[in-house]
Amino acid sequence: MTVDTSPEAQLEPPRQSSLSTAAARNLASTTKSAPQMQEITSRWLLRMLPWVETKGGTYRVNRRLTYTVGDGTIEFVQDGANVRVIPRELGELALLRGFDDDDVLTAIAGRCVQRDFRAGEVIVERGTPADQIHLIAHGRISQTSVGKYGDDVAVAVLADGDRFGENALLDADATWDYTATAETPGILLTLSRGDFASVLAAAPQLQDHINRFSSLPQQRQNKHGEAEIAMSAGHTGEADLPGAFVDYELKPREYELSIAQTVLRIHTRVADLYNGPHNQTEEQLRLTIEALRERQEHE
Repeated sequence: MTVDTSPEAQLEPPRQSSLSTAAARNLASTTKSAPQMQEITSRWLLRMLPWVETKGGTYRVNRRLTYTVGDGTIEFVQDGANVRVIPRELGELALLRGFDDDDVLTAIAGRCVQRDFRAGEVIVERGTPADQIHLIAHGRISQTSVGKYGDDVAVAVLADGDRFGENALLDADATWDYTATAETPGILLTLSRGDFASVLAAAPQLQDHINRFSSLPQQRQNKHGEAEIAMSAGHTGEADLPGAFVDYELKPREYELSIAQTVLRIHTRVADLYNGPHNQTEEQLRLTIEALRERQEHE
């Protein structure tokens, strides 16, 4: 046997002796998966939420009339270490709800005094006179009181935007019925009864507003603050039954609804010529519906 050991012979590639897999793959049929996309999830939220069929583009939440107002949070403006309450945000207080005189609200906001507190500090103590309202600009404060067996019970935990002591501005005999303790460092804005009275004395329009507000608690309410429905219960005698009616909020909350929609376009050339092994129209429609359902849960 003769072997060519010349450099030219050693550089020649080995001769192919059979069909390569790369070429054979072009002639072979493949097993295909249905088209997929990563966006598809389990959509558990759509199965858990109670969906309500709507007949229009707005969803209105009708509720019974309630006298408990001012339950929103208060926002502040911070300039370095100084914190100020936005005057209009004082309208979140129950006694100032609906009052829109900017000059008077600005005067009240200017009377608020900033106070920094540290974790563990007692802000107010149960049983002591209450003559201030505290607005929480930053931090967390817990309220505790005494239970019926003499043990400490948690009342509430307040944080940014909350407040406590609102009744102290009008009630000269008010006392704290809980102890407020700081859980974290933070900042308070405090308004005293005396400062509020000074602004009140110089603002006749605020006096009229406070007089209207003071008449609200005289109306009968249930434990949730809603207008009470008078009724009587018993099984003896001919008792006089009280008349009653249900009053509703005149300006209920409304939500503008959104609709997820798209246009699916499929060329007839694709649907006619490339319809196997998968129905192109069916797969296009399936994935589009999946995307719509994902958007529905997102909304």
